[in-house]
Amino acid sequence: MTYAEFLHSLAEPAPAAFLPPLLQSLWWDRKGNWAQAHTLADIPGAPAAWVHAYLHRKEGDPGNAAYWYRKAGKPVSGASLQAEWEQITLSLLDTPPDGSY
Repeated sequence: MTYAEFLHSLAEPAPAAFLPPLLQSLWWDRKGNWAQAHTLADIPGAPAAWVHAYLHRKEGDPGNAAYWYRKAGKPVSGASLQAEWEQITLSLLDTPPDGSY
């Protein structure tokens, strides 16, 4: 799926079933459902920690966000929430289907 297709999918009532959980998480976040986004990001691995960090930064919990950035191996973001969402989404869309990096 391309970034443009992902953005276009936001007009649908639910994310495409074939999307991996982290992309579904970002999809729900963009639709305004933080709780669903957070639930879907509750999986192991650095990419999930990055999504968690973004979500907690958006929530306004910088201490928790900092913890998740450390787990993700990323510096605390100073970018706008929109820019970080785009960065994470583009990164995940470039991930091979098996999730390897």
